[in-house]
Amino acid sequence: MVTEDREKFANLLKEINIKTPESFAVENIDDALQAAHTIGYPIITRAAFTLGGQGSGFCNNDDELRELAKTAFSFSSQILVEKSLKGWKEVEYEVVRDGYDNCITVCNMENFDPLGIHTGESIVVAPSQTLSNTEYHKLREISIKIIRKVGVKGECNVQFALDPHSEDYRVIEVNARLSRSSALASKATAYPLAFVAAKISLGYGLHELKNAVTGNTTAFFEPALDYVTVKIPRWDLSKFHGVSSELGSSMKSVGEIMAVGRSFEEAIQKGLRMIGQGMHGFTANKETLIDNVEKELTQPTDMRIFAIAHALKAGFEIEKIHDLTGIDNWFLSKLEHILAIENKLLEVNSLENLENTLLLRAKKSGFSDFQIARSVLKSSDEDIDMDLLKVRAHRIAQGIIPSVKQIDTLAAEYPAKTNYLYLTYHGTEHDIVFEKDDKSIIVLGSGAYRIGSSVEFDWSSVNALQTAKNDNYSFRRFKINNIQ
Repeated sequence: MVTEDREKFANLLKEINIKTPESFAVENIDDALQAAHTIGYPIITRAAFTLGGQGSGFCNNDDELRELAKTAFSFSSQILVEKSLKGWKEVEYEVVRDGYDNCITVCNMENFDPLGIHTGESIVVAPSQTLSNTEYHKLREISIKIIRKVGVKGECNVQFALDPHSEDYRVIEVNARLSRSSALASKATAYPLAFVAAKISLGYGLHELKNAVTGNTTAFFEPALDYVTVKIPRWDLSKFHGVSSELGSSMKSVGEIMAVGRSFEEAIQKGLRMIGQGMHGFTANKETLIDNVEKELTQPTDMRIFAIAHALKAGFEIEKIHDLTGIDNWFLSKLEHILAIENKLLEVNSLENLENTLLLRAKKSGFSDFQIARSVLKSSDEDIDMDLLKVRAHRIAQGIIPSVKQIDTLAAEYPAKTNYLYLTYHGTEHDIVFEKDDKSIIVLGSGAYRIGSSVEFDWSSVNALQTAKNDNYSFRRFKINNIQ
């Protein structure tokens, strides 16, 4: 109740000198207008006791606030009128606390997009990539201080706004439950948050629970990641008539994917292929491209990441893209690096002239054989299938194949016992022993959720696994003679 009631939450944090945005909790439109005049525009409204940013939005004047408040009050009896921090970095920490007051932060995450776009609408990277060591530990300490004050026994998510030009911060909210960010943190680290939270609620301490990854250490540890994970939302807006594709503080995405790699470039390119939306929707005509891209950058839509790619191709400087989007220069420089490799590949006109160093660099940066075929062989739609096989055969002949790595959460300090795997071109050997028993299978899931395919595919995958198990196919063992 304390974390969902906006007024009680703000007052509680004031007791322990934690900064929150200047705000007023109101219960009618007149009070909302008065609060906005006291704070000064621009402001953001947040509806209490709602999920997915429902009833929230940014306002620049009284007319916009009246309209938004009317909608927000249809969802909740209370709304928060809050000073806008649009443009600040958005960072989250997953925190666990047991009945003995043991606290750990399982994972921290950083939004690719600055504040102003709902977390569920944003690309999210775990662990954070642009925070300094001081910023990371400062927010970690505040997260633990908050969970102790609130009194959570189990798991919660603390959401921060961080000033990109200083170490100033504001606590936006605490989700005293498993949220969609918690699901990402659990998948990204292989730390079973829901399981551990349930055990804590039954009275167990973190030191009394086993670490599911190692099997011999306890759950009282903070994961160390030697990889990067990227979450990308999946929208299905084309299936609705008249819906705006612009993104904001309320959520429209229907699902998401998570990609794992040893570099940001590898993970982001994997992820963008997984959502299956492509770079459609933009003209290739350079004269009209710039106007279209600038609009996409300043008014973000579900195609924003592709708009950035087009902006880079059109010759936009990183600093200009940063000014238009508020996205950190570190992320933009990584996207520019991907484009630089693509330009190098375009300069090559045959596989014989493709140097192994460039090919390996491309694979480490997440380029698929399909992309390489398009760039090097200039493949047409009719030839792409055959050219793809040529690139693949050439790559294997040069000994450039991926390694199978385990998500072990302890950066290989202890042996991992999980079958949570990913492929990377940054490795030199496999983390697992392959069983050549002809009794192993792979069950492929449905990919990113979209309207028309969801739970029934989970059900199908689980039943396929159960059937395989009943028919004595092996589990936790892998038959992969030569990953290619």
